[in-house]
Amino acid sequence: MAVFLFFGLAYPHHLHYQEQFQLFLFDSSYVWEVVKLPGGVADLLGRFCTQFFLFAWLGALMIAILLSAVQLLTLRLCNSLTVAPSTEQKNNVQRSTFNVQCIYGLSFAPSFLLWLFLLDENALLGGVWAVLLTLLVFWAFDKIPDGWLRRVLLIIAVPVLYWIAGPVCVLFFLLQALRYRSVWSLAALALMVAMPFVLSNHIPVLSSKLWFGVHYHRYPAETPTLLWAAVLSIVLLALFVRAFKVKTSDNKSSSRVSLLGRGYGGIFSFALVAVIMGFLVMKNSNFKAEKVMQYDFMACHQQWNRILETINADKPNNQIGVTVQNLALAMNGMLGDHMFEYHQNGTAGLLPDVQSDATSPLPTAEAFYQLGMVNFAQRAVFEAQEAILDFQKSARCYKRLAQTNLVNGKYEVARKYLMALQKTLFYSDWAEETLPLLGNEEAIAKHPEYGRLRQSAYHEDFFFADQVTPMMLQTLFSNNEGNRLAYEYLMADYLLTGDLESFANTVGWGEKLGYQAIPRHFQEALILWWSMNHGKTEQQPPQLSPAVVQRFSQLRSFLQSPSMTPEGLAQSFGDTYWYYFFTQLSQAPVDR
Repeated sequence: MAVFLFFGLAYPHHLHYQEQFQLFLFDSSYVWEVVKLPGGVADLLGRFCTQFFLFAWLGALMIAILLSAVQLLTLRLCNSLTVAPSTEQKNNVQRSTFNVQCIYGLSFAPSFLLWLFLLDENALLGGVWAVLLTLLVFWAFDKIPDGWLRRVLLIIAVPVLYWIAGPVCVLFFLLQALRYRSVWSLAALALMVAMPFVLSNHIPVLSSKLWFGVHYHRYPAETPTLLWAAVLSIVLLALFVRAFKVKTSDNKSSSRVSLLGRGYGGIFSFALVAVIMGFLVMKNSNFKAEKVMQYDFMACHQQWNRILETINADKPNNQIGVTVQNLALAMNGMLGDHMFEYHQNGTAGLLPDVQSDATSPLPTAEAFYQLGMVNFAQRAVFEAQEAILDFQKSARCYKRLAQTNLVNGKYEVARKYLMALQKTLFYSDWAEETLPLLGNEEAIAKHPEYGRLRQSAYHEDFFFADQVTPMMLQTLFSNNEGNRLAYEYLMADYLLTGDLESFANTVGWGEKLGYQAIPRHFQEALILWWSMNHGKTEQQPPQLSPAVVQRFSQLRSFLQSPSMTPEGLAQSFGDTYWYYFFTQLSQAPVDR
């Protein structure tokens, strides 16, 4: 229950993050590409479950079930180790007993370590499946009586289990050696250790990945330490149980050994493990990254009103958060009136440079897309997908690439992406609805999104550097003078860079958009520019409202006051463009 609530309430956007960086296809060639590598079955099962992370509560339920299954199988393992194998029973040794309550709490340790492992947004669910499948195979083998059949199956299990679960399956052979301590168990363990050496020259995979797992972690060079710690904890727990097991002969009564006290041992051990692991979970949880992922998720699904509610409760101060914040304000027609009520970090929070990673370009690409800069969006999304470190494709990126190619009239390219999305579980309906639009110019022109984007797109090619410039935004607005988003982004760019001269020369373009009044921050910038370039006797611009003029007069009086302090400026004028201008673009008025 704790795992379910944690991932459902505190960590849901880490699950969304995982889902967007894979493309699970119900296709035989895709399945073969996954399962042909060591640990491929576990990886396939992990990917299958990860597609459900699109719905956080469903993903949280799946993780809770998997970790609960690991705990129950660990407890089952400990219980089975208290029973002497058939070879000992033949030597007149009776079943041993053990106070299972005492190790009940300790049986949660592997699941807790796997929980810690999954706190990493790049930890893959295939690692958890590998542990679970290994324990399931051990449980199944424990039901086979000792004999030649078991020994043959044990040797066959070496390549099969390595293929199913990857190197984590060494856990199975360690437990077999611990339980039976026979030559056959040791031989199987030795063969398992030799598997990476045998396969290193036949599989195009880094040798280190054959030892530590091909698809346990998204970073190819990363060793999933916590996953292996969970494996080690199972082995140590098995050794612990075996060390305290009591053997009794037929003529003696069986005895129980309570490690931490009879009856209360289970409660105490569980409480101890829960407290320690609960502390570690909270200490290692990255809630800052969770907030960034939340903004990215809301932008992906165009939840503009929800973004506004979120930034009002907790104003973002990171690049992705500020980029999404400004986009949501613009999509709701509020950028010119309210953008400086929130944190701004220059143009890096408006249309930041596209970086070579898989995460940060996506919110920027969303802004490009909504502006009508479709080619820019396509480039950013494509490069983000290619930057996914484990070389998977992305359902989110496929969807956006299908849209950009549809808008650009590249119907065959769009069809390629849509045909792939048809083979998914949660994107197939959207793909089916979109396919009839291909080549249907009339339907596209009437579409509320694609028709608008076609009208807003650039009409001529030009050289594009790595930075979006005001000239690009000017051209975008000139192509479609109804593109309010392009106009407000252009004005915001001038304000964020302090280019008041260009702002004053361009602000009049807004008359073509039918504003009832110039947005408040534009008025603040206009009166600031006017005061810096004109005398007091000259007539102020007629677009200024009396409220803005009065407040600017108060600002000038405040700046000339001997008691002026930065704190007082923030308190009285922190929601204005003037505060941004004087604190981030010009320090002189504050230092006086």
